[in-house]
Amino acid sequence: MDTLLSLRVFCSVAELKSFTAAADRHDMSPTMASKHIRALESRLGTRLLNRTSRHVSMTETGALYFNQAKQTLEALDEVEAAVGNTTVVPRGTLRLAAPLWFDNRRFSAMLVEFGSLYPEVQFDIELTGRNVNLVEEGFDLLLRATVPSALDPGLIARPLVDMPFHLVASSAYLDRAGRPATLADLDGRELLLCKGMHVGTAVPFDGPGEREVVKFQVGFESGSESLLRLVAQEGLGMALLPDLMIEDDVATGRLEKVLPGIAQIGTRIYAIYPSRKFLSAKVRSFIDFFNAKVQQLNREREARLRTP
Repeated sequence: MDTLLSLRVFCSVAELKSFTAAADRHDMSPTMASKHIRALESRLGTRLLNRTSRHVSMTETGALYFNQAKQTLEALDEVEAAVGNTTVVPRGTLRLAAPLWFDNRRFSAMLVEFGSLYPEVQFDIELTGRNVNLVEEGFDLLLRATVPSALDPGLIARPLVDMPFHLVASSAYLDRAGRPATLADLDGRELLLCKGMHVGTAVPFDGPGEREVVKFQVGFESGSESLLRLVAQEGLGMALLPDLMIEDDVATGRLEKVLPGIAQIGTRIYAIYPSRKFLSAKVRSFIDFFNAKVQQLNREREARLRTP
């Protein structure tokens, strides 16, 4: 039995959750696809798939094996394409983790456009505020907006575009608590804090002429930027949120920038992945595409700000 083909059949069954669909992909019968899986399981001495008459799912061992096998096959395909001087077409399932605030029309439009450019790529996306384990959970890529000191040194973090974070609050809150006139006025004020986004409550800002660090008190804490945005709209306090998330709220008056023109220093969007060695075509293509699109959005936003 061809071990490499068995590996490809296993990955197809795991992705498609169907022996019949996997068999069609590899131009073989479902019976032959089952033989390839049994040969793999016999060789490894463990069960990789749970099978019932209606469902196919991976065992815990199978999920770990699938994550490594997928990377290995993608790397092999790219090596063969390079030797043959051919272009590698991005394909397969792109498992992506991104912040909760990516739940917006701009990001969804990017996904649709990328899908039209690369129709052989399928998305499996989790929007989350938690710290994901890329290797154990089988993610190909994590997009994260943060400061360099908050990055995991054990992972590869490619800096993409600057992502300004601004203090915002509702007009009702600022009318009640007072509008700060300088960064010094913010010392000791309560902040609606996003877990994992910033390092503690000492936040560096690009003040007039020099960098200034403001020390806040925690008034409310959550792993969801979307929740912080909503409670800020309700007048609970000030939140430090990305421009792309709050732009519409500021334009419509739902939120107001505190000290307009002053942003947190050092916040960027990073593309984070487990290894440089097995960066597949689908991941590289998406990173480049996403980076170009966000840069375009930043330029458009800056142009609007310059327009009187």
